[in-house]
Amino acid sequence: MLPFQSPLEPMLAAAEEEIPAGDGWLYEPKWDGFRAIVFREGDRLHLCSRNGQPLERYFPEVVEGLKKALPPEIVVDGEIILPGAKGLDFEALSQRIHPAASRVNKLSVETPAGFVAFDCLALGGEDLRGLPNQVRREKLIALFQGHEGFFVTPQTVNLETAKQWFHEFEGAGCDGVIARRLDLDYRPGERVMVKIKHGRTADVVVVGYREGKTPGTVGSLLLGVYDERGELLHIGHTSSFSAKEKKALREKLKPLEAGAPVFPGKLESAPNRWSKGQEKAAPTPLTPTLVCEVRYDYLQGTRFRHASTFLRWREDKAPKSCLFSQLLPPHPFSLAKIVALSPTKARVTPT
Repeated sequence: MLPFQSPLEPMLAAAEEEIPAGDGWLYEPKWDGFRAIVFREGDRLHLCSRNGQPLERYFPEVVEGLKKALPPEIVVDGEIILPGAKGLDFEALSQRIHPAASRVNKLSVETPAGFVAFDCLALGGEDLRGLPNQVRREKLIALFQGHEGFFVTPQTVNLETAKQWFHEFEGAGCDGVIARRLDLDYRPGERVMVKIKHGRTADVVVVGYREGKTPGTVGSLLLGVYDERGELLHIGHTSSFSAKEKKALREKLKPLEAGAPVFPGKLESAPNRWSKGQEKAAPTPLTPTLVCEVRYDYLQGTRFRHASTFLRWREDKAPKSCLFSQLLPPHPFSLAKIVALSPTKARVTPT
């Protein structure tokens, strides 16, 4: 019997600008997927999401794969990932959170997900969370039976290797690097690891805004870029403004208010699968003449996955010079080469 049950918060990481140096650090790729803690007791296998929700109904192939990879009584921390033709495909992975079982089952065959293991938290009736990280990892490597799409994450104690991974692995869809102390115990919900993500900036066109909670203010700016055909694409939004700036923005944008969206149908206000049925306020379209520079983390398809951070206005930039090509990823890197570094025998075949 396992010493503890789901739900369990995963151990988290605090963002830093630089990879930490010095003795006692262990570095690994930052995978781009869904964090999940696996609880296995015999034939029962449960996938607990970061916020404590069950994920197994969305990933039946991952459940079956982990039953082959793990011993009968174990708790493992890791990430559900989806290898695509150009590396990790988070957009395809997010499509799996679907209410229709038939859709989920179809996608589980057409675009099967895998799992990368980080940590071993319990084995049989033994709680391993109080043990040093390197001891837990040794147990994980000894027990995990790697196979197609299921493996233990590569790690290194070499700082120069970590720096190389940070730059090269981005081309396979990895977010950056995670650093943890060798002697670190497992601390659920605490930000005791370090994450170093790729910082990117882009010049974008302001194509609309949503009103703020306070009347007469701007809550967020809607952003666009031009594709190679000269068509304007909705790329995301930014909302990093003070209360004073939100009020001033309304006056700045009022002369640019347009009667119709610059790309009809693209400024949606309907809820999506993540918004729990909540509708956003209808946006106000703007004539695309203002350009600003924003900081973003990474793309999901052709959109910023998260809200970008406003940096400055770019009066020196023409709107037509804000091209989608500036957002293209670096030179591709083979996901299979990363997986081959795993201490468990594993391989990955892109869908």
